[in-house]
Amino acid sequence: MSREAAGLVMAAVAALLILAGLLAWRRRSRRDAGLTAPVGEAPAGATTRLRSEGLYVATTRHDEPLERLAIRGLAFRSRVDVTVTDRGVALDLTGQPRVFLAADRLVDAGQATVAIDRVVERDGLVRVAWTTPEGTLVDSYLRPQDTSARSLADAIAGILPATPTPTSPQQTPGSDA
Repeated sequence: MSREAAGLVMAAVAALLILAGLLAWRRRSRRDAGLTAPVGEAPAGATTRLRSEGLYVATTRHDEPLERLAIRGLAFRSRVDVTVTDRGVALDLTGQPRVFLAADRLVDAGQATVAIDRVVERDGLVRVAWTTPEGTLVDSYLRPQDTSARSLADAIAGILPATPTPTSPQQTPGSDA
């Protein structure tokens, strides 16, 4: 095979791979078209508890850190300014409208190590579990750069809605209790 023919074969393979990626993203976008992010501002009078700059990594299905969702405004990795208030969490992604996760939408906040194609040091990511306006439980992953992941996760956990305490001890499925 000549050098020109080999170059043409490589270009054709590259074009096919790009086309396959575009088709897969289009299919994912159609699949997730019914999911939306709660766009808006923090309520008037909300008190800021913590501000942090960092990277927005992804939003995934709850407890499926490798299943990216193509939610408009949250589909792509970006720089993010996170503002934790007493009423919720504001995410300001570059070039996108502000996403405000009201405290009553928040389900959990913790630390993680892996999300999609991002692997960091142990507990270097913040995982925020929240409910979309359609009622789907999702996880958003953040990589703070000017504060620790622990302090950001703790600030978010501090505004989680109180859950009722059971009157009698119950064993949680999957626990050793």
